[in-house]
Amino acid sequence: MQVIRDNDPSPASIEGCAATIGVYDGVHLGHQAVIRTTQERAAALGVPMAVVTFDRHPATILRPENAPLLLTTLEQKLELLELAGVDCTFVVHFDEARSKEAAEDFVTEVLVGRLGARSIVVGEDFHFGHQRRGNVAMLRDMGAIHGFTVEGLDLLPSPTGATEPVSSTAIRRSLAGGDVAAAASMLGRSYELRGTVVQGDQRGRLLGFPTANVPVPTAMAIPADAVYAGWYIRPDGSRHAAAINLGRRPTFYEHADTSLLEAHLIDFSGDLYGEPARVEFVQLLRSEMRFDGVEALVAQLELDVAHAREVLGIS
Repeated sequence: MQVIRDNDPSPASIEGCAATIGVYDGVHLGHQAVIRTTQERAAALGVPMAVVTFDRHPATILRPENAPLLLTTLEQKLELLELAGVDCTFVVHFDEARSKEAAEDFVTEVLVGRLGARSIVVGEDFHFGHQRRGNVAMLRDMGAIHGFTVEGLDLLPSPTGATEPVSSTAIRRSLAGGDVAAAASMLGRSYELRGTVVQGDQRGRLLGFPTANVPVPTAMAIPADAVYAGWYIRPDGSRHAAAINLGRRPTFYEHADTSLLEAHLIDFSGDLYGEPARVEFVQLLRSEMRFDGVEALVAQLELDVAHAREVLGIS
């Protein structure tokens, strides 16, 4: 997949494409449906298919106090777009100046000037540009002038049967409630967090359940404090069944400022310090609890690991 960044010293352009535009945080099933339709339009026209997205969530500039937590880093988003078969991703540097740009100027500069768009596919509720004045109707008006067609798609119904359609907001809400299975059903894959393993207080090792401590950027959406079954992926691609604890460890700490992500790799022994880690959440096992002592905690950890084995289908 070709990646073009509009703030590169010598940015590239392409001549003719079918394009879709959006934040694409999570690259969830709704996004994937838009991508597939855009790919169909590209194939019919005999041109590449492009995604226009942003190097940060626009809300971090427009309303930083209320900016949503992210489902994917830019690196993850680009990986997922490539897996979806996107030919080119045009990454727009979003800053204060861009936030004040008129929607019409964005169309002429990026969609027409840099990409030569011949077909544009977006969600029917899509808005862009200064004060969100750009929408599907405006795109169609400009398409009549610049020679591109515009298609607005309805939002994808939730696979969970919920009345709310698939969206990044709905996925964040599921994660906040610990419902990682519902989040996965909307993402089309298990929710994943990434970080580099650091040394902790080694309390898990003393209890007989060593864990990989994975700090997560504060900008990322983190599931509710709880114990989960999931998978730990090492840099070599190997996948390890894991019992994952997200929380503030109330048995040992009366007050903790932040939640900690700890993954116990089942049937694994080895040094993980300094390794990049990917942690996938499959199913909630239980809420976080405070135990009266170490023996009660260890007994519960044994049950958690057994439950994780059952959920993940390992003996």
